[in-house]
Amino acid sequence: MNAIIKIENLVKSYEEIEAVKDISLTINKGEMFGLVGPDGAGKTTTIRILCGLLRASSGNAELLRKNISTESKEIQKNIGYLSQKFSLYGDLTIDENLEFFAEIHNIRDYEDRRNELLEFTRLKPFRERLTEKLSGGMKQKLALACSLIHQPEILFLDEPTTGVDPVSRRDFWKILSALLKEGLTVLMTTPYLDEAERCNRVAMMDKGKLIKVDTPKNIKASLDKVLVEIVCNPIRKAYKILKEKNYEVQMFGDRINVVIDNYESDYQIIAETLKQNSVTISDSRIITPSLENVFIHLIQEAS
Repeated sequence: MNAIIKIENLVKSYEEIEAVKDISLTINKGEMFGLVGPDGAGKTTTIRILCGLLRASSGNAELLRKNISTESKEIQKNIGYLSQKFSLYGDLTIDENLEFFAEIHNIRDYEDRRNELLEFTRLKPFRERLTEKLSGGMKQKLALACSLIHQPEILFLDEPTTGVDPVSRRDFWKILSALLKEGLTVLMTTPYLDEAERCNRVAMMDKGKLIKVDTPKNIKASLDKVLVEIVCNPIRKAYKILKEKNYEVQMFGDRINVVIDNYESDYQIIAETLKQNSVTISDSRIITPSLENVFIHLIQEAS
């Protein structure tokens, strides 16, 4: 596949704070690529540099075989960007917002494209509605349509489904799947590891660093330990006890996940420890690790 984005030794510093720490990546044409990590990981800073909205402290980035430092204006003609903050005009209708963004990009004959996008995002019946009257999910779909009005080759999405209801999130992903089939390249950031599962490849970031880059399948397979899910009561007491014993433990609702080396020997020690502390185990099983399990494991290993 052809590389459409190349990042080499990218660094962004704010005085003494290094937000992005020497990252290198190659993203191929037609990929859905995910930057995942917690708040403050450096995801948004990286995207803003690639969009030409921030200047890197050092390093280099190329998009569409053009250098972002010297050819950002040319690059911006061929990319779309949906930011975390809703940036459309509430006092304009859906139609008017699309018209405005078309004119920003010097698109004159945009009517067919606008109709196509309204059909695509299922916003056509609401085209005369003021944007401030739209639901959160509809606003995000309109923002997506505005970022696509000029038919970009690369689409940047910065946490596009944060704060959006589950039904709208599902609709949003259906739209993205259709865009990928048309050959668009998508680079998105997300704090949701379940969303990252949908990406072709994922880069896991923490504190400005890349800690793992691979397909979701390969990342999950990289955990060379056993993951045990334990349903027990009281759950918080069990979590605290195992943390104090230096086990790698994660709590999810009414159950905990514990990373161990060997099930036959290690689990018996855990079960006995909890029993001695009046914790009742109602169920336990070995489970396949999720991206979230592996991500937390990698962060704890690195700390």
